[in-house]
Amino acid sequence: MDAAVVRFELHVPVSRSLKAKRAAIKPIVEGLRNRFHLSVAEVDHHDTWQRSAVAVAIVAADHRHVVEVLEAVERFVATAPDVDLIDTAITWLDVD
Repeated sequence: MDAAVVRFELHVPVSRSLKAKRAAIKPIVEGLRNRFHLSVAEVDHHDTWQRSAVAVAIVAADHRHVVEVLEAVERFVATAPDVDLIDTAITWLDVD
C-alpha cells in the first residue's frame, strides 16, 4: 500500500476579492473530489485574494497507481481556468 499528499500552490490573477477567489478555487476542489474520488481541501492562504493552496490525499494498493493518479491530478489542476499553478509538492507517507 502507498500513500501520498500533494500540495498545489496556486495564483488566482483574476481575483479581486475573497469571493472571486472562492469562485475560481471551488471548481478545482469539487472537480478533484468528483472526478478522482479523493480527499481535497484548501489548506492555506485563506485570507489572501490571489493565492491559494490546495492539498490532495491519495491512498492506493500499489505505487504505480498512486503515481498515475498524481500525474492526472496535476494535469487537472494545471489546466484549470483562472488559476496559475505556481508549485507542486509531494510528500510520500510511510504506511508500513
